[in-house]
Amino acid sequence: MFGVADYGAFVVAIIVFLLIPGPGNLMLITATGKGGLRGGLAATFGVILGDQVLLWLAVAGVAALLAAYPTVFHAVQWLGAAYLGWLGLRMLLAKPGDAPVLKIQPRHYLRQAFTITLLNPKAIVFYMAFFPLFVDPARHQGLPTFAAMAVTIACLTFLYGLVAVLLTHFLAERLRASPRVGRALEKTAGVFLVGFGLKLALGR
Repeated sequence: MFGVADYGAFVVAIIVFLLIPGPGNLMLITATGKGGLRGGLAATFGVILGDQVLLWLAVAGVAALLAAYPTVFHAVQWLGAAYLGWLGLRMLLAKPGDAPVLKIQPRHYLRQAFTITLLNPKAIVFYMAFFPLFVDPARHQGLPTFAAMAVTIACLTFLYGLVAVLLTHFLAERLRASPRVGRALEKTAGVFLVGFGLKLALGR
């Protein structure tokens, strides 16, 4: 299909990667818990937009540029780590009655999910390493092949995000009546965001 070798395996691989816990998944859960279905869906579109930017940067060869200039790569890496850590610390230090760290307005969820996704430079390198595994050299069509991959990833991310948002919303309705549980979940989310930030900064 469009020069994609073993399209079925490509789809399965993307689904597996979507299921791996990460900042994007945490953002979907937190946004849905705070902003309901609209917040969760807005965060889903933010993740998709950020992912598409990284994907096409990878196609354009940005990974090669980052490899040639590791200082640039590490600068972006630390910027992403600092942003995640800042969000996490704000959640951990928030007191009852404080304004929520993640705003309830859907436009803020989209922007923050987009930023969190975009500030993961390792994703560019991942796409550069991942795409060649599913490109058929004999049937490769250039841009249409990568476009087919990009559309597939966007659609699968949307479907995954929709399921995650609906499940989270269903559970959140039962937890919303207990402010103590909500605060505990926010602190837990803060710990994970700080952890993701440290992993992004220190991981190799």
